[in-house]
Amino acid sequence: MNKKEKKRHDVRVEIEKAIVHDEENRRIQFAATNPIKEVLNSLRASLRGLDEEAVFNSRSKYGDNKVTHEKKKSLPKRLASAFVNPFAAILFFLAVVSTITDMILPYFSLFGNTPEDFDCLTVVIILTMVIISGTLRFVQESRSGNATEKLLAMITTTCTVTRKEQEKAEIPMDDLVVGDIVHLSVGDMIPADVRILDAKDLFVSQASLTGESEPVEKTPDVVKEEPAVITDYSNIAFMGCNVISGSATAVVVRVGDYTLFGSMASAMAGEAVETSFTKGVNAVSWVLIRFMLVMVPLVFFINGITKGDWLEAFLFGISIAVGLTPEMLPMIVTTCLAKGAVSMSKKQTIVKNLNSIQNFGAIDILCTDKTGTLTQDKVVLEYHWNVNGEDDMRVLRHAYLNSYFQTGYKNLMDLAIIHKTEEEEAENPQLTDLSENYVKVDEIPFDFNRRRLTTVVQDKNGKTQMVTKGAVEEMLSICTFAECDGKVRPLTEEIRERILKTVDELNDKGFRVLAIAQKSNPSPVGVFGVNDECDMVLLGYLAFLDPPKESTADAIKALKEHGITTKILTGDNDKVTRTICKQVGLKVRNMLLGTDLDNMTDAELARAAESTDVFAKLTPDQKARVVTVLRDNGHIVGFMGDGVNDAAAMKSADIGISVDTAVDVAKESADIILLEKDLMVLEEGIIEGRKTYANMIKYIKMTASSNFGNMFSVLAASALLPFLPMMSIHLIFLNLIYDLSCTAIPWDNVDKEFLRVPRRWDASSVGSFMIWIGPTSSIFDFTTYIFMYFVFCPLFVSGGVLYNDLANHFSGAELEQMRFTYMAMFQAGWFVESMWSQTLVIHMIRTPKIPFIQSRASAPLTLLTCTGIAVLTIIPFTAFGTMLGFVALPLSYFAYLIPCILLYMMLATSLKKAYVRHYGELL
Repeated sequence: MNKKEKKRHDVRVEIEKAIVHDEENRRIQFAATNPIKEVLNSLRASLRGLDEEAVFNSRSKYGDNKVTHEKKKSLPKRLASAFVNPFAAILFFLAVVSTITDMILPYFSLFGNTPEDFDCLTVVIILTMVIISGTLRFVQESRSGNATEKLLAMITTTCTVTRKEQEKAEIPMDDLVVGDIVHLSVGDMIPADVRILDAKDLFVSQASLTGESEPVEKTPDVVKEEPAVITDYSNIAFMGCNVISGSATAVVVRVGDYTLFGSMASAMAGEAVETSFTKGVNAVSWVLIRFMLVMVPLVFFINGITKGDWLEAFLFGISIAVGLTPEMLPMIVTTCLAKGAVSMSKKQTIVKNLNSIQNFGAIDILCTDKTGTLTQDKVVLEYHWNVNGEDDMRVLRHAYLNSYFQTGYKNLMDLAIIHKTEEEEAENPQLTDLSENYVKVDEIPFDFNRRRLTTVVQDKNGKTQMVTKGAVEEMLSICTFAECDGKVRPLTEEIRERILKTVDELNDKGFRVLAIAQKSNPSPVGVFGVNDECDMVLLGYLAFLDPPKESTADAIKALKEHGITTKILTGDNDKVTRTICKQVGLKVRNMLLGTDLDNMTDAELARAAESTDVFAKLTPDQKARVVTVLRDNGHIVGFMGDGVNDAAAMKSADIGISVDTAVDVAKESADIILLEKDLMVLEEGIIEGRKTYANMIKYIKMTASSNFGNMFSVLAASALLPFLPMMSIHLIFLNLIYDLSCTAIPWDNVDKEFLRVPRRWDASSVGSFMIWIGPTSSIFDFTTYIFMYFVFCPLFVSGGVLYNDLANHFSGAELEQMRFTYMAMFQAGWFVESMWSQTLVIHMIRTPKIPFIQSRASAPLTLLTCTGIAVLTIIPFTAFGTMLGFVALPLSYFAYLIPCILLYMMLATSLKKAYVRHYGELL
């Protein structure tokens, strides 16, 4: 299938999906706007339940109740994602070339090679690095994936239905079909999209779908007018929502992918966007490839022309390619990421995707849902005020009597009242043992017409009180008096207006307000009724709110201090959202609603999004759109959410963050899952991400620049010297010991200043750094060339005779031995000098500060670099050095080496300072 055919196919699929979606929505509309009998007939359903044949037919027609989640990658795909990356691809290519030149050609004695030239060291080193890094990544991500699967396995998977000859049967949720009669009670998850047939005080939390913190009422009444959004149907409950209070019987209208939940979840099953980490790694890889594409042909032609041996020139060119490549790069990168993941796991955080660690540190905008992430997703009684707007324990006391003694299902506000009273009981005698000092006499249950609930209680002295709470307007309609300043007064128009003004102010701040009233010694016991709800005394009002988590304000402040802007993207209303923002210390410069977004083009939204802190009443698609627009503006965006309505936005972001209490789709879409409610973990994760990036870019820049400097030196030397300054095996071994010294970089210290602002990949800085710092070492390499060629080797090898003049003074075997010793000492001298300069420059480059004084490397890094220098310095004096073609260096060599290295360190520090002044930062 070519691109055009694929595009046409994708368009057809999208059209078919849209048609199916419209049909499913029409089915919901029909179910909501028609009487129960007609709905049951259209679904071929019965209150007695479906029989086996009807279940089979329904499943065949409407499908299974299975939601398409993000498919788990197969083992081959997981292995491929762990081992296949740009860095590994470069190394693998070099390994293939080295296999041909160092192993196959010598083994078969081709092109002048002999079996004695067989050398597998390069191939072994490269493949070992690739295998170690890939294995580390595979193991770490497999562990994280297993932990996530355990979290997902904890969700409820059964529901209660009526089937033929079974009044109430518990069946797997997947077995549910359209037309099934389901029974819902407190704590149940809605198993499919259902039409309510019968309900008693049914309140449902739709937070996971819409982001609304307050539970919504669901009734069996036919809907007369079509609402603005599908979730506003008062007689339809949607899959994935939870029953907060009450009970109900309902008929299944839609199942599986056709549900509102399913349509959101299945949309998430595609590939994620290309993140900043992936883009950065690819960009750095291409910088290294471009340098190789320039350097390797240059070395090949210069050596071929000057030496006349084109095969040797080709092999040396390959060595240059190997020398330019940081062989340990995949392993160092993976180790840095794995170390970050391990550190986060100690803070109760699951890292599903290793790359997300660096993305965590790079984000400059954190978008977050409100409900369940910033807030506790529970109702709290904030104020119990009298009519004057003052805290009053009498108001709380009467609210408790109403909530505690009512026998219906206690909703979140009842529970909040009871909890608040129990908290205050120890400090206030008025609230002590209310449940024991009173008995319930009667009650008038809540209904949606009256919108209030009444209980009648009696104390030990025989005094009877009627206590009523409910919606403010309905409560004012039954009150004739109000308790003001400790006295009962007539409820005048002035007092009424003052009350309504206070309630409006609370509503504007996002509070949900109920009024509380009482009447002493009402009608005789046994004849209480709705008619008694009159001439009551208004005591005050109760203000409820979904409060922020304790750590939210500190977390947002900490993020701001680290250069991260927090933006709220929520489905909840603007008043509630504005209040929460105020409580957590988030200034609202500008607010946009979902309706505003509908009237804006992407270009207009892109401009507005920069100055907008809060987006409220958003649909899931609008959340994803805002995230995409911010990314298109050049930001690196993280999104934190816990509902299915957040999954699309999490998938669109550079990094998705969720919590352990989130719905399963949100967990699947997330890169990082917080197992603690403490949002300060975000700050720790960002710091860990920046440390990870710092140490990765530190290795890349120092190694790439060092290798480039060495190769630049080799290129010049190969053109000017009558022999190679270093053999291929010397270059490979030098890089190996140096890279092993760098294995401690993931554990290196990072300057605090570096952690203060977001960090992102900048491939161009790698190239500029190589060009600035790399040739610095070449200056001292050239100095070493001159010293070794014109001074040291003639002095200790040939009695003052230069290499080019040896033929004029020696002949035969003596000439060959003299040339070999001269070349071996030269190569040994440069080998040691290269290792000293290459390794010590790690300490120069790892920080913009003065090394060893203002900033010190970690103990492991210091120990390994010193060990690397010691090992390489000793090699020419050992039998192994003789095997490599070296001769022992006279000790007087170090009288030259030490001042040379000190001068090099001083020059490198000066150039580093100049680089920082020019580019603004070092790493």
